[in-house]
Amino acid sequence: MADIDQASKTEMEAAAFRHLLRHLDEHKDVQNIDLMIQADFCRNCLAKWLMEAATEQGVELDYDGAREYVYGMPFAEWKTLYQKPASEAQLAAFEAKQAARKR
Repeated sequence: MADIDQASKTEMEAAAFRHLLRHLDEHKDVQNIDLMIQADFCRNCLAKWLMEAATEQGVELDYDGAREYVYGMPFAEWKTLYQKPASEAQLAAFEAKQAARKR
Protein backbone atom coordinates (compact mmCIF):
# COMPACT_ATOMS: atom_id res chain seq x y z
CA MET A 1 0.00 0.00 0.00
CA ALA A 2 3.03 2.25 0.04
CA ASP A 3 2.35 3.43 -3.50
CA ILE A 4 -1.29 4.45 -2.84
CA ASP A 5 -1.92 8.16 -2.35
CA GLN A 6 -3.10 9.38 1.06
CA ALA A 7 -6.58 10.41 -0.10
CA SER A 8 -7.20 6.93 -1.52
CA LYS A 9 -5.89 5.31 1.67
CA THR A 10 -8.22 7.46 3.75
CA GLU A 11 -11.20 6.53 1.58
CA MET A 12 -10.28 2.84 1.75
CA GLU A 13 -9.94 2.99 5.53
CA ALA A 14 -13.28 4.78 5.83
CA ALA A 15 -14.95 2.18 3.61
CA ALA A 16 -13.46 -0.63 5.70
CA PHE A 17 -14.74 1.04 8.89
CA ARG A 18 -18.23 1.38 7.42
CA HIS A 19 -18.08 -2.29 6.41
CA LEU A 20 -17.06 -3.25 9.95
CA LEU A 21 -20.03 -1.31 11.35
CA ARG A 22 -22.41 -3.06 8.90
CA HIS A 23 -20.89 -6.41 9.81
CA LEU A 24 -21.37 -5.78 13.54
CA ASP A 25 -24.92 -4.59 12.86
CA GLU A 26 -25.65 -7.83 11.01
CA HIS A 27 -24.28 -9.80 13.97
CA LYS A 28 -26.06 -8.23 16.93
CA ASP A 29 -25.93 -11.65 18.62
CA VAL A 30 -22.23 -11.04 19.17
CA GLN A 31 -22.23 -9.28 22.49
CA ASN A 32 -19.76 -6.56 23.45
CA ILE A 33 -18.32 -8.76 26.19
CA ASP A 34 -17.61 -11.45 23.56
CA LEU A 35 -15.74 -8.88 21.49
CA MET A 36 -13.79 -7.72 24.55
CA ILE A 37 -12.82 -11.29 25.44
CA GLN A 38 -11.78 -12.27 21.92
CA ALA A 39 -10.50 -9.04 20.38
CA ASP A 40 -9.96 -6.64 23.31
CA PHE A 41 -12.35 -4.04 21.82
CA CYS A 42 -16.09 -3.58 21.48
CA ARG A 43 -18.65 -1.31 19.89
CA ASN A 44 -18.14 1.23 22.69
CA CYS A 45 -14.42 1.27 21.95
CA LEU A 46 -15.19 2.04 18.31
CA ALA A 47 -17.37 4.93 19.45
CA LYS A 48 -14.56 6.27 21.64
CA TRP A 49 -12.06 5.97 18.78
CA LEU A 50 -14.50 7.75 16.46
CA MET A 51 -14.91 10.52 19.02
CA GLU A 52 -11.11 10.86 19.33
CA ALA A 53 -10.78 11.04 15.55
CA ALA A 54 -13.45 13.73 15.43
CA THR A 55 -11.55 15.74 18.04
CA GLU A 56 -8.34 15.41 16.01
CA GLN A 57 -10.22 16.81 13.01
CA GLY A 58 -11.67 19.68 15.05
CA VAL A 59 -15.17 18.21 14.82
CA GLU A 60 -17.47 18.15 17.83
CA LEU A 61 -18.84 14.68 18.49
CA ASP A 62 -19.93 13.59 21.95
CA TYR A 63 -19.91 10.01 23.19
CA ASP A 64 -23.66 9.56 22.82
CA GLY A 65 -23.52 10.77 19.21
CA ALA A 66 -20.57 8.50 18.46
CA ARG A 67 -22.33 5.50 20.00
CA GLU A 68 -25.49 6.23 18.03
CA TYR A 69 -23.42 6.21 14.85
CA VAL A 70 -21.70 2.94 15.75
CA TYR A 71 -24.83 1.18 17.00
CA GLY A 72 -27.13 2.61 14.31
CA MET A 73 -29.56 3.79 16.98
CA PRO A 74 -29.43 5.36 20.45
CA PHE A 75 -27.39 3.12 22.73
CA ALA A 76 -30.20 2.77 25.28
CA GLU A 77 -32.48 1.42 22.55
CA TRP A 78 -29.82 -1.02 21.28
CA LYS A 79 -29.14 -2.18 24.82
CA THR A 80 -32.84 -2.84 25.45
CA LEU A 81 -33.30 -4.68 22.16
CA TYR A 82 -30.08 -6.66 21.82
CA GLN A 83 -27.84 -6.70 24.90
CA LYS A 84 -28.11 -9.81 27.02
CA PRO A 85 -26.84 -10.15 30.58
CA ALA A 86 -23.32 -11.52 30.67
CA SER A 87 -23.12 -15.15 31.70
CA GLU A 88 -20.91 -16.36 34.51
CA ALA A 89 -18.61 -17.93 31.91
CA GLN A 90 -18.35 -14.65 29.98
CA LEU A 91 -17.62 -12.68 33.15
CA ALA A 92 -14.97 -15.20 34.22
CA ALA A 93 -13.33 -15.13 30.78
CA PHE A 94 -13.36 -11.33 30.77
CA GLU A 95 -11.83 -11.14 34.25
CA ALA A 96 -9.15 -13.68 33.27
CA LYS A 97 -8.29 -11.64 30.19
CA GLN A 98 -8.05 -8.46 32.23
CA ALA A 99 -5.87 -10.16 34.84
CA ALA A 100 -3.55 -11.50 32.15
CA ARG A 101 -3.15 -8.00 30.68
CA LYS A 102 -1.98 -6.64 34.04
CA ARG A 103 0.90 -9.10 34.28
